[in-house]
Amino acid sequence: MADLAYQGAGPWLTTGIKRRPLQELTPTEKTRNRAPAAARAPVERGVARLKSWRIFRRSRCSPNRMTSIAKAILTLERQR
Repeated sequence: MADLAYQGAGPWLTTGIKRRPLQELTPTEKTRNRAPAAARAPVERGVARLKSWRIFRRSRCSPNRMTSIAKAILTLERQR
């Protein structure tokens, strides 16, 4: 699932329906847009939360090591 910017990226990618110039979306199209948006929202909130942690903004280590650090942080977050 992706946002509207990825329309036309391929048949395996689900996106919403863009509003046409000078026209509004129909109620059915608005409803169809809500489902992918609702599914993506928790993931986007999670990524935003990860980006807010200083360790991820200022890290200078390899991405493989950051994966281990992220797992450790998420384990600690669940314990809280």
